[in-house]
Amino acid sequence: MRAFAAAALMAAAGCAAASNYVDPAGPRFGGAAPARAPAASGDTVRVVAFNIAFARHTAGAIDLLRSRPGLAGADLILLQEMDAPSTEAVAESLGLSWVYYPSVLHPTSDRDFGNAVLSRWPIIADRKIILPHLARVRSSQRVAVAATVMTDRGPVRVYSVHLATLIGNGPAARRDQLSTVLADADSFPTVLIGGDFNSETVAEVALERGYAWPTRGLPHTNSWWTFDHVLVRGLALAADSAMGVAGNGGTSDHNPIWAVLVRTSASP
Repeated sequence: MRAFAAAALMAAAGCAAASNYVDPAGPRFGGAAPARAPAASGDTVRVVAFNIAFARHTAGAIDLLRSRPGLAGADLILLQEMDAPSTEAVAESLGLSWVYYPSVLHPTSDRDFGNAVLSRWPIIADRKIILPHLARVRSSQRVAVAATVMTDRGPVRVYSVHLATLIGNGPAARRDQLSTVLADADSFPTVLIGGDFNSETVAEVALERGYAWPTRGLPHTNSWWTFDHVLVRGLALAADSAMGVAGNGGTSDHNPIWAVLVRTSASP
């Protein structure tokens, strides 16, 4: 692993720097669900988190999200490595409201690169959270996308996160990045944080602040690691088996994860 990391750092040393979007207000993209979208109801929340790898295979990802058991019928979808047109295509295909903020114009793809929250419920507030620590290679920044969605049981604060890579920063930086998201969430009783943590252990920071980590025991989501997770406060798994990893169908180097949750906190 150390040899791999050293070789990767050497190979990337001459790469162009990323062009960071440093304005906390944007760029911002989003849209409301069309009137034909079915209204979500009941006590459960089905959430999916999926890193679609530079949004290269969006059409295939849409097919998965529409038809794959565990993924189909999601109330919330948290996407990473997206650009605005691809996010809009997913949202419109599934009849969901959406908000997207890019973190950088990525030099590898020459396209925007960021996170999105898609929701079957109205998004009543949102913001971009710029995370600390630029990457050692390319000096690229990471962001989290926060959205407050108004469910029929009250508001839920939702975050789509993509923490630093193993090459980009060390574990202490990832802990700081997640802690920044947790600080934003402090004033919300019902919180859902999901996405690509690039770590199997950093979520322990959230446990110290009263969160549950329902996806901790999932199988690998990226090569040999389980990097994709969901953290919750005021929510719990609907059943012990109400979570899983779905195959990516060749659309990404990550497998999407899903969980079915029930609300445990009272509506404000």
